[in-house]
Amino acid sequence: MEHPIRMKNNGQISVVINSQKKKVLPKEKPEAESIKRTVPSEHEALREIEAELGSLVGMDEMKKMIKEIYAWIYVNKKREENGLKTGKQALHMMFKGNPGTGKTTVARLIGKLFQKMNVLSKGHLIEAERADLVGEYIGHTAQKTRDLVKKAMGGILFIDEAYSLGRGGEKDFGKEAIDTLVKHMEDKQHDFILILAGYSREMDFFLSLNPGLHSRFPLVIDFPDYTTDQLMEIADRMLKEREYALSHEAEKKLKEHLSYVRNIQHPKSFSNGRYIRNIIEKSIRAQAMRLLMQSNYDKYELMTIRSNDLLLDSNEK
Repeated sequence: MEHPIRMKNNGQISVVINSQKKKVLPKEKPEAESIKRTVPSEHEALREIEAELGSLVGMDEMKKMIKEIYAWIYVNKKREENGLKTGKQALHMMFKGNPGTGKTTVARLIGKLFQKMNVLSKGHLIEAERADLVGEYIGHTAQKTRDLVKKAMGGILFIDEAYSLGRGGEKDFGKEAIDTLVKHMEDKQHDFILILAGYSREMDFFLSLNPGLHSRFPLVIDFPDYTTDQLMEIADRMLKEREYALSHEAEKKLKEHLSYVRNIQHPKSFSNGRYIRNIIEKSIRAQAMRLLMQSNYDKYELMTIRSNDLLLDSNEK
């Protein structure tokens, strides 16, 4: 089994979701093969989160990673009960990936899990972007950032497109927001969790803007784009939830379209799961208009999305 958490030389943990690379690890003990991989019944918190994760397409490595974090925190508590040394590690995280790859959804689930485990007192998620942190004059930014951290106490502060804080250069107030965040990450590292999210390359540059940033994110998680088959599975789940289904022709048309846009468009312009949701919602409206004009309200037709209901951009296949 591939271990989803990989230690780097700087102490960070790197996780790649849906990774296709596999490697064979040496067996430590013969009896290791007999260890049960099912979660014991007393770990209800983890079971509940696993059930929610099960509704998400892909993310196999993320699901393993959450289980390992749970195990680490739980075993640390047992070590403490037995008078053994326990390390209190900050759980700030960095999510790297394109839009629509599930970063915000996973952040919410992590908040729920940590709340159930008493790692966080509330487990709520505060979402923010550059405009929520950066002020208009000296001192304003630090105050806005402190106010956001205060709201996130006991939960998670999730900053999307965090790299935008460093776009304005040395004189930009975004740097003041970064410095304020670094200070609170250190002073209140066990009172809240900071998750920074954004495109992979831009986030790597962002880490270089403050020498204290890199070491403060022990968990760095990559969110790859969904494959065409995974996007089709997402579409199928969305439709089933609404009691719709694609006709054979519509399914073929959608799959060909997704393969086309993923191959010819720049990765940054493709919004993954969000793109699918927009297509489904537009198609349901188009189907409703078609049935209205045809005065056809047969149950089968009410449930079927046909190929001409798929409203795709005119400049795309």
